[in-house]
Amino acid sequence: MDSPSPSSVSPTKQEDDHVTSITEEHETTCWGCGLRLIISPYAPIFKCGWCGAITNHNARKYDNKYFWLRRLRDRCFVVILLLFMLFIIGSGVWAIYPTIFSTGYFYGIFHMTVTVILSIATLSTYVLASFRSPGAPPRIYWGSYPAMGRNGLMDYTFCNVCSNPKSPNTHHCRSCGMCVLDMDHHCPFIGNCVGAGNHRSFILFLMSAVTSTFYVSIISAYILYQIWPPLRHIPSVTLTWSTIFTYLAESALPFLISVESLSIRGFLLIYLFFASVSVEIGLAVLLWQQICFIYEGKTYLSSLSSNSNGNDEVEEKDCQNIVRFFGCSNPATRYLLSFWNFKKSHKK
Repeated sequence: MDSPSPSSVSPTKQEDDHVTSITEEHETTCWGCGLRLIISPYAPIFKCGWCGAITNHNARKYDNKYFWLRRLRDRCFVVILLLFMLFIIGSGVWAIYPTIFSTGYFYGIFHMTVTVILSIATLSTYVLASFRSPGAPPRIYWGSYPAMGRNGLMDYTFCNVCSNPKSPNTHHCRSCGMCVLDMDHHCPFIGNCVGAGNHRSFILFLMSAVTSTFYVSIISAYILYQIWPPLRHIPSVTLTWSTIFTYLAESALPFLISVESLSIRGFLLIYLFFASVSVEIGLAVLLWQQICFIYEGKTYLSSLSSNSNGNDEVEEKDCQNIVRFFGCSNPATRYLLSFWNFKKSHKK
């Protein structure tokens, strides 16, 4: 019996092999619902038509080799900053109280009350921002077609480190080793991420820290004026450029000589003044930036991503965003906001 000629069977067989190889090359599995999809080999990033999950085969896999070094760095920052705040409080009490109480008993009691309130507020909000969880994303069902409804994972991506779904407003932090919901940024000075879980505590810490440093700068300048003679003998003349230059030229040498006789308390007050002013400026700029992002309904990372992607979609800028952020439910607050929105609508 003659065997079939190669020409009579090879075209069909080659076509079957060709179709099989193309199917295997284009077939992949959606991580969100488990459905098998056929895609182009030139599309490393694709979106499932059923669950809406986004698969990125080119996603970077972060190396956690130096994770413990980053955590150690953050904890060292926390310890150093706590010691610095305790030093400012203790040295301020030691340097300021004698002069304040000599001025008047009422002023001493008032200063002591303000110091206690600001110290407790700053330290407590800092501890909350540092040690409270920044906010882990909620757990959802995924990986199974029957459990996943249509568009159940719309625009979700997969975190290769945590091995969990990641919503569009969730980011993975290599320093914290976790995915953070509504992540704003990772702050090494609190040794933690700023996210949905501790963003409010972080803003309250900035507010109390700015208020505390402002108070320290004012009170230290006042005490320096009381105990440093050159500062108390400023002539009361009409201020012009010539009188200012004349006074500086005549008092420069006596001023420098008086520094040698300044006590340790005086040097400490000088340090408190310049340290509080410099810290106050930096924290005030950061606080203003954060308030602007909250007013716009954004976070720092979302603002960066929208700028890098060329997305001009603007969120609604409204004071209601600030009220929702701080969780204010007072009827008077709602009335003021409605009045503010009413004025804005009439201006348009």
